[in-house]
Amino acid sequence: MPLGFYIIMAAQFFSALADNAIFILAIEILRSNNAPLEFDPLLKFSFSFFYVALAAFVGAFADSMPKWRVMLISNTIKIGGCLLLFLDVHPLIAYAIIGLGAAAYSPAKYGILTEYLPHRKLVLANGWIEGLTVGAIIMGIVLGGELTNKDLVAWFNSFDMFLFDGAHTGIAIVGIFYLLAAIFNLFIPNTGVDHKPLRNNPLYLLHDFWHCVKLLWRDKLGQISLATTTLAWGVAGTLQVLVLTWAKHNLGLEDIQGQTRMVGVVALGMAIGAVLASRINLRNAPTVLPVGIVMGVSFVCMPFITDIYLAIAMLILVGACGGFFVVPMNALLQHRGHVLMGAGHSIAVQNFNENLSILVMNVFYAFLIFASLSINVIVVFFGVLVAVVMYLIRYWHNYNQKRYNSIALLDNVDHAHNIRKTGKTH
Repeated sequence: MPLGFYIIMAAQFFSALADNAIFILAIEILRSNNAPLEFDPLLKFSFSFFYVALAAFVGAFADSMPKWRVMLISNTIKIGGCLLLFLDVHPLIAYAIIGLGAAAYSPAKYGILTEYLPHRKLVLANGWIEGLTVGAIIMGIVLGGELTNKDLVAWFNSFDMFLFDGAHTGIAIVGIFYLLAAIFNLFIPNTGVDHKPLRNNPLYLLHDFWHCVKLLWRDKLGQISLATTTLAWGVAGTLQVLVLTWAKHNLGLEDIQGQTRMVGVVALGMAIGAVLASRINLRNAPTVLPVGIVMGVSFVCMPFITDIYLAIAMLILVGACGGFFVVPMNALLQHRGHVLMGAGHSIAVQNFNENLSILVMNVFYAFLIFASLSINVIVVFFGVLVAVVMYLIRYWHNYNQKRYNSIALLDNVDHAHNIRKTGKTH
């Protein structure tokens, strides 16, 4: 891989680490203020809101200028959200601003891969990026948990570096990681790809975005990969909050440090799965769909686990299944999107669907908590949902392959360009 790829990885690592560390600190602030338990999933909702609300605009924004510049602007917005949390603005508002920056950052972060690398390296690149991102999630979640530790905060303050209380010290430390990400953004290479001027007419952008949504959902490979990643990230976004409550209920982990380590275990499993999947080529990407069914079944087993070591093994399995089937499908989706509509637009469509799934699932999770359902009942529900939907997606792909020979679309470049012009798949 060229040097620029590793710079992209470094920028993504520090940005993702900070996003997840600040999430845990925001949860701790909510709990210290005796906020209702339903606010935990609503915090995730606030982060994902702008992914959905601005989906029609961020893709065009990402394609209108060099990706490094988009990433720098977006990371600056994240720093602003971090500052708001430091100034005691309500966590739901401050984390939403960080989500605004992340929504603008994502199309550039993934889109630059399709511009910078040949398509034969996309799965490998996605494996590294997803593995590194999950590694950042692990470290970010664990770091966020540890930054709630009063002894650690006192140790930092002993150096006269941070003279704030616990939460503010943690937020200031996370802000440093956002600054590191911004520095790496400055050194990301320009890919030399022509950029489209950003249209000023919002109605045009909405129409163009909806056209891209239809293109991707009508494409016989795009629809399968998009359905898979939409489900996977919706569940992953909920699981990040759900495991905190499950660890307290089933494993007796009362402090947030112990609970966040369990979330980190899931992310560790995802990193393992992502690395294992990095060598799967695009043509074989749909063969990983049955692994999603296995992940759903693994969920169903979780309510019966009360031993911490068995819990660690099960959470690693759940995460590994998720990472293994998401990475190839994500690469397939990016490739189809890049061919059909351009990298930034494609990632915006992907983010819209995936974060809409996160919004719906987290609101539903908050509703289930409000209804006083047991956490184990909720876990079983999500497990069955994943297993059933993944079975249906696999059946859908097999139908497409038998009737349309959908895998052949990867070889038919002329057909792809015709779709891009006409919007008709057949």
